[in-house]
Amino acid sequence: MEPPRPGPRPVVVMNEDLELIVQRCREGDELAWEALVRQFQGRVFALALHYVRSREEARDVAQEVFIRVWRGLPNFELTASFIPWLLKITRTCSIDHVRRRKARPPAEDLLADEMHTLSDPSMRPDQLVEMESRRSLVHRALQQIGDMHREILQLQEIQELPLNEVARMLDIPEGTAKSRASRARAELARVVVRLEHATEVG
Repeated sequence: MEPPRPGPRPVVVMNEDLELIVQRCREGDELAWEALVRQFQGRVFALALHYVRSREEARDVAQEVFIRVWRGLPNFELTASFIPWLLKITRTCSIDHVRRRKARPPAEDLLADEMHTLSDPSMRPDQLVEMESRRSLVHRALQQIGDMHREILQLQEIQELPLNEVARMLDIPEGTAKSRASRARAELARVVVRLEHATEVG
């Protein structure tokens, strides 16, 4: 069974909690499905892009992810956490896609709107410029650290998964995930400092 296509009607389930939206999706509610896709499509795309390094292919992966989610909803345990389940499917689809492709194109930066972070409307223009400059610097630094470290930062810092869920997704002990995350942040900080120095010198 294919997932329903979002229709032109407005989403009316915005104030319902996630568990109820998921339950309504299980019952075939098209408005609930539309709300679910809209809420998470940015996160799914950003994580897929982290692995496949191509915006066009990340969109294809995201489409595949939501098809798998729709088909898996009847067997999804509502007591489980939906977001880790969704992101695990995204990671699996992305890795499968890379394996099928057999080659990785050049890495590209993630756009700010794909990091699902919002600017504070109370900030002054100079503060916004500084924040965007800093964000761009961090994005560049992320592309220069090791794949293993970039993955754990993507899951923990950008996707905001708790450490125990990251460990479960990567199939490693929580202590290993904690130490790996610490090393990843340290490596990222070193690269950021190096890029800042290069910018100042240049």
